[in-house]
Amino acid sequence: MPKSRIRKKDDFTPPPAKQAANISLSSGRGWVAPLMLAMFLIGLAWIVMFYVTTGDMPVKSLGNWNIVVGFGFIAAGFVVSTQWK
Repeated sequence: MPKSRIRKKDDFTPPPAKQAANISLSSGRGWVAPLMLAMFLIGLAWIVMFYVTTGDMPVKSLGNWNIVVGFGFIAAGFVVSTQWK
């Protein structure tokens, strides 16, 4: 039986080095993290103030709806957090 031919492999040449792309860390969304934290803290402060003052503050006429307002601020913070990269 005849011998098969041996194929010569090309020498390995590494791919050309890619230049590092300039990545801008400030993508114009520097407002997201501070706003998100502010919403969380406002909501927390609203609820704590309602409980500490036994319903006299922040808005007495809202009554127990002050809890909903506080959680609304916290929920808004979570909505804003979806924009964070």
